[in-house]
Amino acid sequence: QVQLVESGGGLVQPGGSLRLSCAASGIDFGNYDMRWYRQPPGKQREWVATVKRASDTYYENSVKGRFSISRDNAKATIYLQMNNLKPEDTAVYFCSVQSWRVYWGQGTQVTVSS
Repeated sequence: QVQLVESGGGLVQPGGSLRLSCAASGIDFGNYDMRWYRQPPGKQREWVATVKRASDTYYENSVKGRFSISRDNAKATIYLQMNNLKPEDTAVYFCSVQSWRVYWGQGTQVTVSS
């Protein structure tokens, strides 16, 4: 049974930083691309970043240069380091993996506000 558990969200002031984690189980973690998505209040879920099996990374334009995705295969965990946070980054953040179907974590709330 695949499980994804996010953590690290919270309330932060504009310009601040947070580091999200997503621990995976039930999959051969090193063989899968992993992704972060977010869902702002009242909006649809949107893709944020991808880390490929070989650790290549890709980012949505609005987070390039501010967010960094990484993975630790030994811990079956991915991370999202978020710097220079803006109010528009406020959202529930989800990690995701696609094997024979797409799996999602429960999400972690990030609120950027003064």
